[in-house]
This record gives sequence, C-alpha cells and structure tokens, in this order.
Amino acid sequence: MKFGGALATAGLWLASASVLAAPTPVAGPAKPAQPEKPAQPEKPAAGPGQPETLKAPARELPSPYTPNYVGGARPPATDRTPDFAYGAYQRGQYVTAFREATKRIEADRKDSAAMTLLGELYNQGLGVKQDPVKAADWYKLAAAQGEPQAMASLGLMALDGRGMAKDPKGGRRWLEQAAEKGQPTAAYNLALILLGTGQEADQARAATLFRKAADAEIGPAQHDLGVLYLQGRGVPKDPSRAAEWFRRSADNGDLAGEVEFAILLFNGTGLTKDEARAARYFLHAASRGNAIAQNRVARLYAAGRGVPRNVVEAAAWNLAAAAQGLSDAWLDQTLTGLTADERSRAERLAAERANVK
Repeated sequence: MKFGGALATAGLWLASASVLAAPTPVAGPAKPAQPEKPAQPEKPAAGPGQPETLKAPARELPSPYTPNYVGGARPPATDRTPDFAYGAYQRGQYVTAFREATKRIEADRKDSAAMTLLGELYNQGLGVKQDPVKAADWYKLAAAQGEPQAMASLGLMALDGRGMAKDPKGGRRWLEQAAEKGQPTAAYNLALILLGTGQEADQARAATLFRKAADAEIGPAQHDLGVLYLQGRGVPKDPSRAAEWFRRSADNGDLAGEVEFAILLFNGTGLTKDEARAARYFLHAASRGNAIAQNRVARLYAAGRGVPRNVVEAAAWNLAAAAQGLSDAWLDQTLTGLTADERSRAERLAAERANVK
C-alpha cells in the first residue's frame, strides 16, 4: 500500500486541506477561531498498490475578517509595558478594549497599535457593531503611522472589496509594504498572489516569502513551503526538506501539513519509513475530522499496517469518510464480510466521530 495523490492548485484565500492539494494560502495569525473544514476528495481512492487520483477541494483559511476570528489584532514589538487595551482584547473583554483603546488615542493621536485594535474590533464586530468601513478607516490611520498589521489587514480588505471598493492593485501594494516590514501573514498572502502568475521568477519569490511566514511558525505557510519543495517549484525539489516543513506545519496544528507528513512518513519519502508513527499522525488528523486521514486510517486498520488489524475500526472510519463524500470501493469490498454486530458497532462509532468538531 502506497499513499499519494495528484496535487491540485488552490485559489487565493483558499487552502488545500490535505497532501493531495497544492500550496496553501493563509491570511492571518492563528488563534482558535473556527474549526477547519475537512477535505472531501472528488474521486474514489485506489486500492493498495494503485496510484491515488484524489483531489481535495480548497478550504478557507481564517483571515482578519473571518467571522469570529480573534487573531488579527496584536501590538507591534515595543518597549512599552503591556497595556490594558490589548490585555482586555486578549481576555475577550471587548467593550473594555474599545474604551481603553479610545482613551489611548485621545491621549496620543499617533498611537498606531490602538488604532489597529479599534480597526479589528469594528472589523469583527467585537464590543461594537460590525462596520467594515470604520474598520478600514482605523486601519488606514494606523497604516499611515507605519503599522504593518494594519497594512496587512488593508491589503486583504482591498483585495476582497470589504469596507472599500475592490482594488487588487492597491491590496497588493498594502501587502508589499507590510511584508517589507516583516509582517508574516502579509508575506504569505503576497506569496499566493505571486504563485498564481505562473512566472518562474514569481515562483522563486513566492518561495522566499513563504519561508518568511514559515519561519514565523505559521502552519499553513509551512505546509505550502513543503509542497513547493515536494514539487520543486521555486526551490530545488527536496523531499527531505518537504517532510521537515510538513512536520513543523503539523506541530503547529495545520491539518493539511499533518496529513502530508503522515503520507511521506508512511511511504518513506524524504525520511525513514515508519508505518506505526505515520498511523499516529493519520489517527490524530482523522480524529479532527479530516476525511482523507479517515480514509487512510480505515485502510490501515483493514490491512493491519501500522496498527493491529481491526475490521470494526476500519469500517467505522470508512463510514466516517464516506459521510463526508469520500467513498472507497476497495474498502467497501474488503469489509463486506462484517457480521451484523460488527456493522452495528462500526455505525455507532462512525456516528460518534461525525459529531467531532
């Protein structure tokens, strides 16, 4: 059994959710916001020894204006002591954060961090009524003071036409300025734009920008850089470096990176083959609701590879993946001999796993 798949290209602001998709975009720093959507491949999985033809759809990554996203407003590096406004924001006390940020601006009309915080509160509708126009206004004031996070947010808003007229060129300029100041998510999104041009020089620059974001421990950026090394796009093809970036991505909680790393680990691509360790990564990703990982775990249990053979677990994970649109004719055929009791137990386990968020 060899796991693999065809790499599909994801569009801007969207990201692949598994090893079977291409470089991924990210848009904002990652605090827990919304659960990641599991991938739902379009074609049935192949049997052991056959090449995979699965293609995962892109999944949306959180951005500073994703509903309930709480990772965007962060103060720039400063020698100042921690302030009440950001402290309140981080504790979820948004009305207090708004009040304290407003006080700071009244005392200092050039307080870019407080302006950025007010922009974030208006952008998300936290403690105040959501108002993208006011959010953009505050971000612009902060950006005029050189605040990179505000520039990064403005870039996304201009690209998306949120709070202002849609302006792809202006959005890119904001991202360029933020990336030049070292803002990692701006570097990431700028890399996505460059990756989409198809130009060789842009591919190399995209890889450099992905590296900046990856060095800042942004999991999806680490995943995307790993895909570039796996494909040899913008960087020399190097499965070992790809595996390392996928591992770091997995360590940072990125589902796509976790599945990518598990596949390389299972196949022994770029690192020493270890089926038992790969199974642990697959199981973790499967338990988080990733359909591709659920399918792989089902196959491992059916074949007894990396885990003890267990037809009930195999059937349960197969049903969980199928509930998300990933059917597998080989598994269906392999598991036809289940008893009524075994099938009932598998269905119960699959139902429990379907409720995992």
